[in-house]
Amino acid sequence: MNVESFFSHHGLEENPFGAEEARHDTVYSRLIESTTSHPDFAKILGQIDQPRTSVVFGEKGSGKTAIRLLIGKRVARHNQDHADRRTLLVAYDDLNPFLDRVMQRRRGEMGFHLTAKTSPDQMLESFRLEDHQDAVLSLAVTKVVDGFLGTSEGSGEAIPLPDGFAKKIKKLPRQARVDLAVLAMLYDQPRTGTYAQRWRALRAKLRMKRMFPVHLLRVFGTVSAVISAGLFISRLFMSDEPIWLVPAAGATLAVAVALWATWAWQHTKTWWLARRIHHELLAVERKTGELRAMLLELPKQDMLSQPWPIAMKGGGGSRSEAGNQDSRYQLTSRLLGVLGVVGYTGVMVLVDRVDEPTLVCGHAQRMRSVVWPMLDNKFLQQDGVGVKLLLPLELRHLLHKESADFFQEARLDKQNLVDRLTWSGATLYDLCTTRLRACRKENPDTAYLTDLFDQDVTREMLIDALEQMHQPRDAFKFLYTVIQEHCRMMTQDQAAYRIPRLTLESARRQQSQRVQELHRGLAPA
Repeated sequence: MNVESFFSHHGLEENPFGAEEARHDTVYSRLIESTTSHPDFAKILGQIDQPRTSVVFGEKGSGKTAIRLLIGKRVARHNQDHADRRTLLVAYDDLNPFLDRVMQRRRGEMGFHLTAKTSPDQMLESFRLEDHQDAVLSLAVTKVVDGFLGTSEGSGEAIPLPDGFAKKIKKLPRQARVDLAVLAMLYDQPRTGTYAQRWRALRAKLRMKRMFPVHLLRVFGTVSAVISAGLFISRLFMSDEPIWLVPAAGATLAVAVALWATWAWQHTKTWWLARRIHHELLAVERKTGELRAMLLELPKQDMLSQPWPIAMKGGGGSRSEAGNQDSRYQLTSRLLGVLGVVGYTGVMVLVDRVDEPTLVCGHAQRMRSVVWPMLDNKFLQQDGVGVKLLLPLELRHLLHKESADFFQEARLDKQNLVDRLTWSGATLYDLCTTRLRACRKENPDTAYLTDLFDQDVTREMLIDALEQMHQPRDAFKFLYTVIQEHCRMMTQDQAAYRIPRLTLESARRQQSQRVQELHRGLAPA
């Protein structure tokens, strides 16, 4: 008997237990708002308009990605209902482009080459907290710039602005306009087009024009030099030379030299600043020449008070990491100030799938190199910023091996820590029943998981079997295996559409053994 006939007999339009990845689960996408969630979900989510950090460890298939998707839905619904207390959601779940960019820059600057002697573990050890901060700021700022420009070319998702706000942009407080222009110059990372073109379009909307452009110094210097040359040349052809001619020519030449020198100094100083910024922004695609051109277009007085993300020099010429990080914290604070103008009270950062990047490939030590810089209390406890760290269980084992000094710095006791995502058999039973009803054509409320089994299979027996699966993905695999095994043992003309207890017990023993071997590292996921 085929599986489709079994599902059709029970009125099921599709397989309730066939999904293994929440992102591609059509059943979950329909149930995301109403399905049974993990008991710790409320703790993980917290208060949306006042986001706070949560650190969650869970096995593969325990529902971390499902929690991330559900958080996204809850935040979207909150933003729709509370236009004056929105929260900007930043999905930091695709680390591949940022890791690749940082490692490529590191190889170029530090002489790393992909040889047999240079492992990804060594390369990833250089990943810093500042790189994570830059990556998050890039994702957030790109959404904000999309919103102000009224496009979705950058991030694919522009933040919604208040009604009629487009006409009021030029009336924003000057500090907010300056901060947004600087943030866009540093962190806007569009998918299409160039960030320089988008920045100039944004600057025009913000009315952020320099009163005296630097290039005019060169123009006026050239004009002064031409006048001076003309005066000197006219002296050669005048029989009665006026007394003022030579001093005027000299003074004009001096003005030209002063203007050229000022222009050269401004360009050199700005080039040096652009070079230092480019050297520090490893996670964001920037070019020194374009940064210098944009810096020259900013009003001079506005550049003096900016917290540029540049390396600070400490004693002995070494870099001061605190200086690097403080500038990122100040830039984050200025981003929150810009968001506050348009009705946003905070930023929620969702960190997931840290085991999937190409350079990581599921290796626990590589994940540790990437994630550990973020386990910093100052970073995790920023006002108005909530970081949701959804981490693989392998990192939990490494975490418990850390020193007391590490825990003192991370202060995980303040981070809403969920030490392990665990599911009870009763919760898994409710979850599977909900999915069963979602796939049923008629009278879904009257459907129960026990309807698929013989009468001697009780609800308690199913709960006990699901308890041994520990998590949703393995529970779904178990139930689908039971159905497959039953259909395999039946011919089409037998038409037995209820699964006997013996088949359930056989599949339970098999799947329970697989789960145990998986937890001991003896079997693949």
